[in-house]
Amino acid sequence: MKTITKNRLKSHMFRIFREIEESGEGIIVTDRGHPVLVIEPIKPIEKKLSVEEIFGPDIQGKVIFHENPDTPTIDEWDEV
Repeated sequence: MKTITKNRLKSHMFRIFREIEESGEGIIVTDRGHPVLVIEPIKPIEKKLSVEEIFGPDIQGKVIFHENPDTPTIDEWDEV
């Protein structure tokens, strides 16, 4: 990860922000030679898969229930 001083960041902030957005790489900001900040672009959120996509044709219809999965399980607990 590249580094930049606080003063240089202040002078060129918009250009540096554009570079970070375009490259997708973060940058470490230093103050007197010590790292103090990390500036990183927000990673895009991965698409959430639907139930059909997760449990595709390889799995659908192959699960066997020997009893109703919606049956309450209170009888299995000592105290409820």
